[in-house]
Amino acid sequence: MKITELNRTDNDLLRQIRSCGWEAGELLYDLVVGGRIESFLGESTKIFVMADGDKLVSFCTLSEKDDIQPTELTPWIGFVFTSPEYRGRHCAGEMIRHAERVAAARGFAKIYISTNHTGLYEKYGYSFLCLMKDIHGEESRVYTKMLGTEEK
Repeated sequence: MKITELNRTDNDLLRQIRSCGWEAGELLYDLVVGGRIESFLGESTKIFVMADGDKLVSFCTLSEKDDIQPTELTPWIGFVFTSPEYRGRHCAGEMIRHAERVAAARGFAKIYISTNHTGLYEKYGYSFLCLMKDIHGEESRVYTKMLGTEEK
């Protein structure tokens, strides 16, 4: 399985993102198809996908913004998802490491993740930074990692 940047005209993968069973997948689909992804997440937004043949395995974004807006913090890894039948195979970790490498190549020293999960991103070397309000006014846990550091 290989990680690639989503070709935003790949209707099959986009449909699979929309129907992944997670409402954030539907939002990501709507942002891409509606041409609003850059205004919502930033001009340099990348969507990375991992596929097994034609089947979507995992996806995530690397963007200037995420669901914590406005903020000076950037860049963000967001929309991290792995299909249920592929969970436990370290796909999310591979996606996160890929996004980290791209961010580091762009010259960033730190990266951020916003989540409601506790104990998920710590295993990838992320440290809890603070609680911040997301775009819905709800508390979200913000994690950070210095790029170039290995997972714990």
